[in-house]
Amino acid sequence: MGEPSKGPKPNKRNTISLKTAKKWAKEWRDDEASYNKYFECRAFNIPKKDLIEVLQEDGVESVRAYIGVEKLKIEGENVFIEKLMIVGVDKNGKDMLTLSSEDADVLDPEGGGIYDFTDPCPEVCDPKSPLND
Repeated sequence: MGEPSKGPKPNKRNTISLKTAKKWAKEWRDDEASYNKYFECRAFNIPKKDLIEVLQEDGVESVRAYIGVEKLKIEGENVFIEKLMIVGVDKNGKDMLTLSSEDADVLDPEGGGIYDFTDPCPEVCDPKSPLND
């Protein structure tokens, strides 16, 4: 038997705060009925390296993806960017998020992260994919 494969270590630059993740997920739920009438998000591109990072967290058995929307104001106009937030899941099916003992909206830096490294389609799409017909 050879040595186990060594993948990239988790990179906190690809994580977002719990507060931001909760805001995006709430925005998606609040706007879902009307949001999807006007926007065309079909899919998310997830770089392999970034997916490997979340899988390298200690104790991860699978990942869970949450859908959210980042709402920005650009030149007085509301701009929405779809987000797919990915967290590690343990063998018991629980999100591997440990809250800070001091603030319920902050993750303990020693625990798992909420990864935001996806790009929505349209913009990062395969226009020839049969899934985009």
